[in-house]
Amino acid sequence: MRELDEVFAALARSDFRRRFRLGSRDADYLRARGREIVLSHARRFVMERLAPAQPFRDGEQTPMRGHPVFIAQHATGTCCRTCLAKWHAIPAGRALTEAEQEHVVQALARWLDAQDAMRDAQPGLSFQWSVSER
Repeated sequence: MRELDEVFAALARSDFRRRFRLGSRDADYLRARGREIVLSHARRFVMERLAPAQPFRDGEQTPMRGHPVFIAQHATGTCCRTCLAKWHAIPAGRALTEAEQEHVVQALARWLDAQDAMRDAQPGLSFQWSVSER
């Protein structure tokens, strides 16, 4: 499992991963529900959709919209087992450990926090994240 600083540095070099950002609807959802509730959703999504050794519809299990965690999963390379192996060095084909699940949630939290902080900096605008934001 790669350190999150290393993962985020690599993600920052990916044109595809950098393009993700929370839209106003997802940002409003995050603010209305609060960080802890949204992260509880993240834990459940990870446990149900990503943690099994052979996730149902792996590679297609994470929608591209509909919840801030889904956007964060695509931005952080935690959307499927293939991306998890590529970006986070967590191998596919076996169930995720509790520590690996928490690693994924921490990556999602870091990205969501950066999105929230950027919105605070300039309200009303959508931003891309950068590796320097936490």
